[in-house]
Amino acid sequence: MADGKGNGGPPREKPHRIADELRSLIAAGELGEGDSLGREPELVERFGVSRPSLREALRILEAEGLITIVRGVRGGVVVHEPHERIAARSAALVLQANEVPLADVFEAGAMLEPLAAKAIAGMSDRRAAVDALRPIIARQWEAIGDPERFRLANAAFHETLVSLVGNQTLGVVAEMLTEIVVRAVTAVRQDGYAVGSLSTRRRSVRSQERLLVLLEEGDGEAAEKHWRSHMQAVKRVLLGQQAPAVVDLANHY
Repeated sequence: MADGKGNGGPPREKPHRIADELRSLIAAGELGEGDSLGREPELVERFGVSRPSLREALRILEAEGLITIVRGVRGGVVVHEPHERIAARSAALVLQANEVPLADVFEAGAMLEPLAAKAIAGMSDRRAAVDALRPIIARQWEAIGDPERFRLANAAFHETLVSLVGNQTLGVVAEMLTEIVVRAVTAVRQDGYAVGSLSTRRRSVRSQERLLVLLEEGDGEAAEKHWRSHMQAVKRVLLGQQAPAVVDLANHY
């Protein structure tokens, strides 16, 4: 960063250098969620740049979802930690440019989860993983009559299943894919995120309970097969006739 170059390339423009420095601080955890960077005059002095250069740097970071610029007397620049929504927004633009259908995005996640189930079944501490999933199933039963609460608990089950494998990269990818599909479906449906009828929600939770039995028994092949079938059922409920639709989230972030 000191020479403003990256990997031997040409010098970075000042706005990009400022954005790079702040981005690195956020990624390293030195700036956390809700932290204030200060107001514009303070930042101009800190970086020794012109107001236009600073504003361009902040515009870059705001577009990436890493900061919010708060206007007014009590305003300033507020930091946001990276999360799956930021990754999803960038990925969604690439998918949209390539005219990728929602079904394709969903299938990527549907491939990960059965493999995660198989991996968990083969773990020596698989009972601890099962114990981590049980309370999420309980939350879904409690929220079975409330579609919105059920949606949140149901999403937590899917995300936790992948995270229990212990591979952080897979976890981030799974969360990103879920974010894209959920937002895309919400954008095109009048009733928001589809969670199906009450009977469908009940079948979904019973299917999760069956998965836990297979995981506890250590039957990886059966767990993978069962969850693959489950995910195809979820696809029919979630996407419905929107499956061929191209990912389009330009106005929904």
